[in-house]
Amino acid sequence: MRRLAKTLAVVLALGPAAAGMAAENVTGFTLDNGMEVVVIEDHRAPLVVHMVWYRAGAADEPPGQSGAAHFLEHLMFKGTEELEPGEFSATVAAQGGRDNAFTSYDYTAYFQRVAADRLGLMMEMEADRMTNLALAEEDIVTERGVVLEERNQRVENEPGALFREQVSAALWLNHPYGAPVIGWQHEIAALDEAAVKAFYRRFYAPNNAILIVAGDTTPEEVRRLAEEHYGPIPENPAVRALDRPKEPPHRAARRVKMEDARVAQPYVMRQYRAPKRNPGDQEQAAALLLLAEILGGGQTSVLTQRLQFEEQLSVYAGAYYGATRRDDSTIGFFVVPSEGVSLEEAEEALDRVLEDFMETGVDSEQLDRIKLQLRASLIYERDDVQALANRYGRALASGLTLDDIAAWPEVLQAVTEEDIMAVAREVLVPESSVTGWLSAGDSPVPAPDAGQPALPDAGAVTPEEVTQ
Repeated sequence: MRRLAKTLAVVLALGPAAAGMAAENVTGFTLDNGMEVVVIEDHRAPLVVHMVWYRAGAADEPPGQSGAAHFLEHLMFKGTEELEPGEFSATVAAQGGRDNAFTSYDYTAYFQRVAADRLGLMMEMEADRMTNLALAEEDIVTERGVVLEERNQRVENEPGALFREQVSAALWLNHPYGAPVIGWQHEIAALDEAAVKAFYRRFYAPNNAILIVAGDTTPEEVRRLAEEHYGPIPENPAVRALDRPKEPPHRAARRVKMEDARVAQPYVMRQYRAPKRNPGDQEQAAALLLLAEILGGGQTSVLTQRLQFEEQLSVYAGAYYGATRRDDSTIGFFVVPSEGVSLEEAEEALDRVLEDFMETGVDSEQLDRIKLQLRASLIYERDDVQALANRYGRALASGLTLDDIAAWPEVLQAVTEEDIMAVAREVLVPESSVTGWLSAGDSPVPAPDAGQPALPDAGAVTPEEVTQ
């Protein structure tokens, strides 16, 4: 209640602007070569975040070349015709800034956070590597080894990551979302210069990119600099929306059971195929987001209250929904059973809670509280220009528009109890689900104290981005 009171106080203190969720100070325009530009003004500190998002990610890779998008992300930090390998990041650091990049299924993004008067230099260097990437054979060999070691550390040595790969592969029968963003190990090992250069030439072009600048600047300044640095780059006529494989109807529930002696904390995970945010039609996605929050979004959620506090069958439970995808998305649940509770009992408990929810419906007070918290979180986000740039970039790179982004807060607030129950009945059906069990099998499970891995959370069970 104290947290709710604090949240309410923040919303009320911000007055009508917060109540109506007035849009951020955002301007959008397009260069003659097709590059989309978005400026988010925030003049409170003399810094900017400069981001270039390419509408190309792991789901756009040719069959047999999983990991190509992420591999290229690594190689973009090598040299160009103008810059030596490593000089890009060294220059950013010398300006007192920081830079990095990340790859997802639907996009690859590169960013720098620097003093506002260094914006032109960032555009100059980013425009250079958009077209002039220079790769030597030793770069390919060395960085491929780096990526393979990254996979070893993040996936091969983490049973939970291996398990999530198997669940995702079982959920997507035909769509490339079933392959991991980082790539399958054997396919990473086979990636060569030809594969990387083909991906680069096909997708890295101004008419397949979104430039986002957030911070202490103006639309006029960004337009001038963007036309100077990005404007001369010709559009690539070969760039087009990729016709990805379509997912067939799901007609049977699937199950995954994985045992690994390294597992310290077994858990049950279930995913359902679900709609994503559609341009001009975001209501169903908003209802799904609220459904996930109601069922597993925190300490007051239905799963936590029932399974952790009332029945003491779990030490942790949660739900998640990824709204921002170019194609279909997922909604999922996980239950970490208490000591002495089997995975079978944990799954039965999850089923029981979902069945009861379908009968009893949404608690109106809980829904109002969640809506208030979501409203407040969007207000708090305005203090972080990096977070704002990320939110806009993910949405735009997934096919949404600035109008969709501006409307989203009020779309969330307009969702009714009936909307939530309707989408729950449509999406939470066995035929579109995969249920997974992760355990140590017959191996002794270490006690969950000294130095054991953290329990899974929504971020851990939905690894949709890989950062360099």
